[in-house]
Amino acid sequence: MDEISFGTDGWRATLDTFTDERVRIVGQAVADYLDAEGYTDPVFVGYDARETSPGFAESLAEVVAGNGFDVLLPERDCPTPLVAYAIADRGLSGALMVTASHNPPEYNGVKFIPSDGAPALPEVTDAVATYLAEPDLLPESERGTIERVDIVSPHADHALELVGGDLSGLTVAYDAMHGSGRGVTDALLESAGADVVRLRCERDPEFGGSSPEPSPENLEELADAMVDIDADLGVANDGDADRLAIATPKRGVLDENLFFAAIYDYLLESDSGPAIRTVSTTFLIDRIAEAHGEEVFETAVGFKWVADAMREHDALMGGEESGGFSVRGHVREKDGVLMGLLAAAAAAEEDFDARLDRIEEEYGAIVADKISIDCPDSEKARVIDELDDELPETVAGRDIAKVVTLDGFKLLLDDGSWLLVRPSGTEPKMRVYAEAGSEDAVSALLEAGHELVEPLV
Repeated sequence: MDEISFGTDGWRATLDTFTDERVRIVGQAVADYLDAEGYTDPVFVGYDARETSPGFAESLAEVVAGNGFDVLLPERDCPTPLVAYAIADRGLSGALMVTASHNPPEYNGVKFIPSDGAPALPEVTDAVATYLAEPDLLPESERGTIERVDIVSPHADHALELVGGDLSGLTVAYDAMHGSGRGVTDALLESAGADVVRLRCERDPEFGGSSPEPSPENLEELADAMVDIDADLGVANDGDADRLAIATPKRGVLDENLFFAAIYDYLLESDSGPAIRTVSTTFLIDRIAEAHGEEVFETAVGFKWVADAMREHDALMGGEESGGFSVRGHVREKDGVLMGLLAAAAAAEEDFDARLDRIEEEYGAIVADKISIDCPDSEKARVIDELDDELPETVAGRDIAKVVTLDGFKLLLDDGSWLLVRPSGTEPKMRVYAEAGSEDAVSALLEAGHELVEPLV
């Protein structure tokens, strides 16, 4: 049990540590937590496309059912957002999802999703962790049932009703990266009328020998296909399809900050409401919101904080620069399937590149980038503490107008640009982010951030 670190996003590890025995311990903890909290409704157990995921899911189902809960399993590997939607749609007690998301094939993981379908907050995962124990199953006659159900169709029906729009005449290149979005996101786009050209839509537990991370360097095939087939839009999902990346004919794989701006702009054409963004996400959202008389609320990095703020402020849209987004009327969990449909609906109304050109002309262009600096987890708190004493009065020749300490240190500069330094929540690294009006300015900010942090590590 000492090897199980059940944090905010559950537990993720390489397969030498992520064993069936330990997965069963997590299943027992979730069953005991739900029982202690008075939940009696069924529990869903989902899994992604990795080789080991179906077996781990069956073990979890056996343990949870062995504690008296009826358990639902999907008909095949499935996207995490479909599991989140199924919880709310079916009135379930919660779910366990076996996935390592965008990590390479030698990893796997398991996360707990509470009864509202939104990411678990720390008080929930901390409580679950207190119940970690060897499985203790009821007699056979007192155990729950295990049943396979369809969760793709209900999510698709909901997505089509929520997004609307006719995609007839739109050509979309879709890249599943061999993950669980295959046969789901592409089918949804097709059902809305789009002509879909599929890339890497065969299940491959090895993900073609790389990580199912929708980064520009991993999506060169998608960018090339956009030109080859004269596509209007490119859509890609990560391994469990809770995140997405978009490609356009002119810009190629799009900075997710620009995607956020484009979709928020599109939604505000017919609706109203504030936006939620993390400290690492673009101020372009703020400019768009201000022009429409709306507010923007900033959170720490992590979609759990975005989701919680969406609830508190009845937000129209929430998101983060790493590619996770959701909208009002949907479960408060990032959903790369739904957002792929929404992106296509926006593209069907106005060419995506033309929309972005208009946004940049009206609100100003932004350039954003980030770097990572190796830092052991045990040293992160010390680095942040020491950084507090080392903050300069200027960065890259600009005066610091304000310091935001919501998540690390965000230095707001007098020209509207900014530099953020924060510890990664998933890797032994410090992250340095910057946003400015030009690539040269961003490069100068990142260099200044590196010079600030590196001596402290």
